Amino acid sequence: MGTLNNKNAFITGTSQGIGAAISETLIKAGCNVCMHYFSSGEEPKRLQKIAVTHQQKAICVQGDLTKEEDVIRCVKEGVDFLGSFDILINNSGSLVKRNTIGDITTEYWKTVIDINLTTMMLITKELLPYLIQNEGASIVNVSSLAGRMGGHAGSLVYSTCKGAVLTWTRSLSKELGARGIRVNAVAPGFIDGTRFHETHTSKEAALKTIASIPLGRAGNSYDVARAVAFLASEYDGFITGETIDINGGVYSA
Repeated sequence: MGTLNNKNAFITGTSQGIGAAISETLIKAGCNVCMHYFSSGEEPKRLQKIAVTHQQKAICVQGDLTKEEDVIRCVKEGVDFLGSFDILINNSGSLVKRNTIGDITTEYWKTVIDINLTTMMLITKELLPYLIQNEGASIVNVSSLAGRMGGHAGSLVYSTCKGAVLTWTRSLSKELGARGIRVNAVAPGFIDGTRFHETHTSKEAALKTIASIPLGRAGNSYDVARAVAFLASEYDGFITGETIDINGGVYSA
């Protein structure tokens, strides 16, 4: 595993939870960071101050990554500030709301796909020329246990998207391998303290889920961030097209 000192990372969806923990972990490992957010900038701006105390560069960029013009602007702001990038973390995503098959409208279908897949495609495409500039660049995509096993009732479209993230990861790793860019994914299970579960999971359902985890506890955002940092820092390595499952033993490939 290599050092992350002075590597430049672009992280999407850093307002809270997993994205914020990934940003903090990469900062403390020595990265300069561009932290994207859509809604609240409070957490990335707090992390920006932490980066400054570590004598590292950090910028916060706001945008709706389902819109190509916002993607272009966010990448330009990041490139103008850092020059180029070694690492891309595709973390943005949302279930939006629970809908079973009978309640799925085409508008809802397109919205969930745009938030979870179109964002990833657009930011990867736009950032790729700057990743190619650096030997051993790394892309890490955040999927979900739902993409492996299917999710709970009402998460059909979200689960479908997260399964597609895994296929995207495998396919892109083959496409970019010749350019020296590794592409991997992480698939978190039940991660406590995230907006996802605070919004979409009842306390009763959470307790039932935690009781089924072999390790006997929920995961936390830093469990995911450590795995992401490993995949990012293995920039001279031989791991690509893979998914690390972070679920306490519920699923293993």
